[in-house]
Amino acid sequence: HQAVEAKEGVKIERENQTLATITFQNYFRMYKKLGGMTGTADTEASEFAQIYNLDVTVIPTNRSMIRDDRADLVYRTAAEKWKAVVEEIREAQAKGQPVLVGTVSIEKSEMLSKMLSRPPMVKHVVLNAKYHEREASIVAQAGRKGAVTIATNMAGRG
Repeated sequence: HQAVEAKEGVKIERENQTLATITFQNYFRMYKKLGGMTGTADTEASEFAQIYNLDVTVIPTNRSMIRDDRADLVYRTAAEKWKAVVEEIREAQAKGQPVLVGTVSIEKSEMLSKMLSRPPMVKHVVLNAKYHEREASIVAQAGRKGAVTIATNMAGRG
């Protein structure tokens, strides 16, 4: 319907009815051959074997891993957690480290943005579905010294 609305130059309405759906699993099963590459397949190797009858082959990295894996932090309340997140962002930015914060929803990204906007303010940008037209510009700046980017799970897709 939206294509017809666009063609006819009328207001494009939001789609309100799903006519057909298919799960990823069933969609991929429609192909005789499957293949792919990702840095995270090994953690889901049992799922690839069980659902798709596929093996996962781990290819060693060219360089040794330098990532610093740390223990999970658990907080009594959501307020304590978000306060700690803001403090960690401030500390990283003060060191000039770029920061990417992934949030699960637009509401959470905007809540964190409001918290970072309180004194002492942290300069940051928000990348979510509301600002998708600026996505390329935001992503291009994200790794710069001291840049703070708050993103919903739309960032990094593909």
